[in-house]
Amino acid sequence: MNREKLLCLDEAAAKIRCLAMEAVYNAESGHPGGSLSIAEIIAYLYFEKMNIDPNDPCKPDRDRLVLSKGHTCPALYSALALKGFFPVEEIKTFRHLGSRLQGHPDMNKLPGIDMTTGSLGQGISAACGMAIKAKRCGDKYKVFAIIGDGESQEGQVWEAAMFAGHYKLNNLIAFLDFNHLQIDGDVREVMNPTPLDKKFEAFGWYVQVIDGHNFEEIENAVNNAYASDKPNVIICNTIKGKGVSFMENNAEWHGKAPKKEQYELAMAELEAAYERAKENRKNG
Repeated sequence: MNREKLLCLDEAAAKIRCLAMEAVYNAESGHPGGSLSIAEIIAYLYFEKMNIDPNDPCKPDRDRLVLSKGHTCPALYSALALKGFFPVEEIKTFRHLGSRLQGHPDMNKLPGIDMTTGSLGQGISAACGMAIKAKRCGDKYKVFAIIGDGESQEGQVWEAAMFAGHYKLNNLIAFLDFNHLQIDGDVREVMNPTPLDKKFEAFGWYVQVIDGHNFEEIENAVNNAYASDKPNVIICNTIKGKGVSFMENNAEWHGKAPKKEQYELAMAELEAAYERAKENRKNG
């Protein structure tokens, strides 16, 4: 990855974090921890890899993304707004009555959403359906999905894994956000889903384990997945609450909004990171 691309993606991820925090604060509810942990994954897909067009959000040959961990939609909404699918100012209406930006993505309300999600475990199954349709119809688009580590405790995730392996859905690329925490604490203590890599391998998937905050590792993994003849899962080691010192690695911030003072502290850190990223890109 060249430096110019890396700096642009750093800036995009930093801005996604700022907008996601703004969304949750204005809603007085939401899920900041997991939204912050997937910022680099979302930034890479929407600002580098995916074939999408905000002027034609339903074009048939577009790549699809299913946010199976739908509660982290503040990050997805932020990327869609920055790409021009809807006005950035609308982020402040997140979870408000009548808003298109509800607490889980709704494909019938907002352009750019490929699948309505919310019930954990179901999104990855929908992604499998999209992928097998594409293969059988000769369509060339890719289907991306983002799964949570707590979500991987759901049996339906493994039914989908078996399905994808059986039908060799090599046009499916799943990112598993392994930030190690769910609402009740460490996923390995609540209901241990590990070893995730060995389990996906057993179902016939091509598995890669990376640093989910490193764009070069993300890009290398996606390029490897494009060359694979199997369904693909990229297990991303991430930090819950990434970018906000008092939220990082803290399960308390799985699903609650910051109060005013906490929001101001969080935004001071996130905006400082965004300004640094902008300055770095400007200076090359």
